[in-house]
Amino acid sequence: MQSYIKRLSEKIIKEDLKNFLVIAILGSRQCGKSTLAKELGKKIKKFLYLDLEKPSDLRKLDDPELFFESNKDKIFCLDEIQTKGELFPTLRSIADQYKKKGQFIILGSASRDLIEKSSESLAGRISFVELSPFSFSEINKIKGFNINKFWFRGGYPDSFLASNNNAGNRWRDSFIKTYIERDLPQLGLNISSVKLRRFFTMCAHLSGQILNSQKMGQSLGVTYHTIQSYIDIFEQSFVLRRLPPYFGNLKKRLIRSPKIYIRDSGLLHSLLEIEDINGLMGNPNVGASWEGFIIENILTELKNWKGYFYRTSSGSEVDLVLVKGQKKIAVEIKLSTAPEISRGFWQVISDLKADEAWIIAPVKDKYPIKKNVFISNLDDFFKNFQ
Repeated sequence: MQSYIKRLSEKIIKEDLKNFLVIAILGSRQCGKSTLAKELGKKIKKFLYLDLEKPSDLRKLDDPELFFESNKDKIFCLDEIQTKGELFPTLRSIADQYKKKGQFIILGSASRDLIEKSSESLAGRISFVELSPFSFSEINKIKGFNINKFWFRGGYPDSFLASNNNAGNRWRDSFIKTYIERDLPQLGLNISSVKLRRFFTMCAHLSGQILNSQKMGQSLGVTYHTIQSYIDIFEQSFVLRRLPPYFGNLKKRLIRSPKIYIRDSGLLHSLLEIEDINGLMGNPNVGASWEGFIIENILTELKNWKGYFYRTSSGSEVDLVLVKGQKKIAVEIKLSTAPEISRGFWQVISDLKADEAWIIAPVKDKYPIKKNVFISNLDDFFKNFQ
């Protein structure tokens, strides 16, 4: 059995426990929030974990003020907090009364925006930490790590650590079914599961492409605004990413719609009915899958950088622009051991006045091709930020 895998967010959470009354760990269902919280709880005296989807635990909170008062010496962990939004005023009252740092750790499968709607009374008392499925730097040192396995299965712990591909495939199929039939209705999306499945599958086929909500709406028989509302919910529940275009102060004619990506590559492959790595390599969506896999890992790990894509109306483009203050890094992603660099790539570097440019590909070693322009694998790219 695989031992606990340390998460990159642990350091942030431990620091926040010293400075905030409430810490919210947010992320999609089954990404490892409960495992992380329980691991932290092993090092916290008088740690009390409640799963709010478990009836016996939920009954303990029939009178939440009485329960918290009776256990005021405890550090509480409340899992799936979005199912009990009416608790937030009580949390504020208890937190203000005892002012014990880190007294509440709350876990939620809904985004910061959705949680904040219920937790306005906690303003100034709460920190938000997003937990993704496993990222590259969390698992690349595991014995026998294989990036193709990670890419194919994705980062959800039960998928990545499954005993074989078939078990991983079944787990992801079950996750998708539960997400559509149970999780989305809990978040207020009361649409037929058949239509939601069609929408999710359509997003998979369009992953890595410019979002055209009107065209998607026509395909599904719904309005542009309905598609936008679907995308909002899928994004707020951490399964879909909208990557915005980069404008800066550039005067060129630029594409202004975002791109969309299925955030986890394993879920993408299940939605596309790809059963193994060989099937992936022969699939027409293989390039888009690799691009989304690399982008998601970069944006997950480099949380202090903002991510964009760049494309002009004439077709010059780069897959990812990383921005931090005045610094800009252009990233192009290629699924080739001998990546070819287009003329448009050099034009983009000039347009952006990029400080650095990287072509990330499945190559063995990092090497420069021009001043501050490198071809590299993902591991060596991350070493540049250490």
